[in-house]
Amino acid sequence: MKKELIEVLGTTIPFYSYKEDDLTFFEYDATACEAPEPMVNTIRALSLLKTKNDRLVGRFFHEPFPLYERIPIVFTHKATELENGDYKVVFQKQD
Repeated sequence: MKKELIEVLGTTIPFYSYKEDDLTFFEYDATACEAPEPMVNTIRALSLLKTKNDRLVGRFFHEPFPLYERIPIVFTHKATELENGDYKVVFQKQD
């Protein structure tokens, strides 16, 4: 899998894109960010999700509960705690 660096307007961290099976992933790591950067970067990056096959994958140093309240209702999310205590959150657009 080859990850490609992409530009996401208005963000402060690198974003990467890659394809796996029939899905397109947009990935970023917000673990080194301070508030409100993770929230701002995520909300701006949600614009990348155009189809049901697109996923936005963020990595956070804690589960971002305040972010969940601010994302538009057309997006769902699934959080997974990683072995090191970070969280991976996958966002997708509802059908």
